[in-house]
Amino acid sequence: MKSKVFFLCLFSSCLNLALAQTSLKFNAASGLVGFPNIGVETSLSKKYTFQIDATASLWKSVNNAPLQLFIVIPEVRYYPKEATKGFFIGAHIGGASYEFQKWNYINTDYYQKGYSVLYGVTIGYQFEVSSKLNLEVFAGGGFNQGYYKGYLLSTGERYDLAKEYNKSGELIPYRGGLMLVYKLK
Repeated sequence: MKSKVFFLCLFSSCLNLALAQTSLKFNAASGLVGFPNIGVETSLSKKYTFQIDATASLWKSVNNAPLQLFIVIPEVRYYPKEATKGFFIGAHIGGASYEFQKWNYINTDYYQKGYSVLYGVTIGYQFEVSSKLNLEVFAGGGFNQGYYKGYLLSTGERYDLAKEYNKSGELIPYRGGLMLVYKLK
């Protein structure tokens, strides 16, 4: 019985500590254009945090072409002053799954379906508004390695000649906005 009480108290203390340094986030900028981006950030130490966020498309299609997207990015952030206060820089590795027309195929009969591996950096700044609310401005990008298959909108058949996946790699900006940050405790 004593061990159960001990572990219950230990678990309760750890949960309370984690929630005391955890924030929920919503990207107001991307949400306005139909790509909600939500995240959770928690302190690892006095100057480091861990954040994981996800972005998805609310659109089934635009201009008769598919526009479906899901991105997950886990990130470690460093704050020179103190965790969740002021300037930060983060490093991340994430992934994406998509079915859409790449920017250079818009208004054609072609679309792409595949996945990407993303790795790069984010820079930003968190402004404290109140004891429970912060605003975060951020931008990030890096290397996108995509693996996709190309299809015709009119027939659904593949148009590309690759046996498996086409590969595409580029340095691009792929994240940014204005996060509303709600501190849980």
